[in-house]
Amino acid sequence: MSSQLTGRKVAFLATDGVEQVELTAPWNALKQAGADVVLVSDKPGEIQAVNHDAKGEKFHVDAEVSKVTARDFDALVLPGGVANPDKLRTNKDAVKFVREFMELDKPVAAICHGPWLLVEADAVRGRTITSWPSLETDVKNAGGAWVDKQVQLDQKLLTSRKPDDLPAFCARLVELLANAIDERRLDKMVEQSFPASDPLPGPIALG
Repeated sequence: MSSQLTGRKVAFLATDGVEQVELTAPWNALKQAGADVVLVSDKPGEIQAVNHDAKGEKFHVDAEVSKVTARDFDALVLPGGVANPDKLRTNKDAVKFVREFMELDKPVAAICHGPWLLVEADAVRGRTITSWPSLETDVKNAGGAWVDKQVQLDQKLLTSRKPDDLPAFCARLVELLANAIDERRLDKMVEQSFPASDPLPGPIALG
């Protein structure tokens, strides 16, 4: 296992109907790079993945979206599958969770139908993204620009179109997280350098 992403904590937001390979491929890539990966969902227990139209495996949920915040994580991954983001975009806690990551300017990666959640969170306005082709109108109606590219990176927002794009998507995701500032670690360093109990310096007399 690489230690490239040691200390990075990444949330995967998914529910029943998630496309299995779009969950497992980036999950495994991040784990191999040393990241701590957490499956967040709209319910406790397990979620049912799919392989296109067939049932796939079940995956254990680590945390409910109503009980976590974007501040608990360094990045967010939104896998696709049609039913998965379609269900999550009707959940106010899930939409708020996604919006928080964008407002905090943390890395967010979405593939296939995953960008539906970005649209619902009003997070594509002024951004250029890609997705499964059927989302093009939704993205444009939400104020975003849509491109047909294997991988599209707009600041810290990474998007891809489909499972065939996963090798490129996963490579760019690891690269994005490796280059992103570990904000939680930075905050901790600031706290240690300037403890809250320290008195603020008084005014300095000039001359």
